[in-house]
Amino acid sequence: MSRDGSTVLDWGPDTFQFRLGWAELEMLQEATDMGPWLLQARLEQKTCRVGEIAEVMRCGLIGGGVEPVRAKKLVDQYVKGRPPAESILHAYAILTIALQGAPDEPPSGEAEAASETAETA
Repeated sequence: MSRDGSTVLDWGPDTFQFRLGWAELEMLQEATDMGPWLLQARLEQKTCRVGEIAEVMRCGLIGGGVEPVRAKKLVDQYVKGRPPAESILHAYAILTIALQGAPDEPPSGEAEAASETAETA
């Protein structure tokens, strides 16, 4: 996990970086017609539609640097071509990390400021 909301997962044929930045979250909202926190709750409670799982994965791949055409092909094969239960936990993790960031990683600049303060004390 990273403060920028990205995560690296072994998934499908390889290891991929997934990231839902602001643009990808907006893309996800458009595709699912709901906000990210509502979608997160639906994924957690397993009340989501299967297409919502696929959209989280697709948008996350795009945000992680995969070309949109390749992201669609990967999702078609490794999400839509498989049982939904295989992907729902990945989708939930990708969205949750995007919304919350990494809890154990200080925001950019805080570590440097703490270090400078300790040195001058």
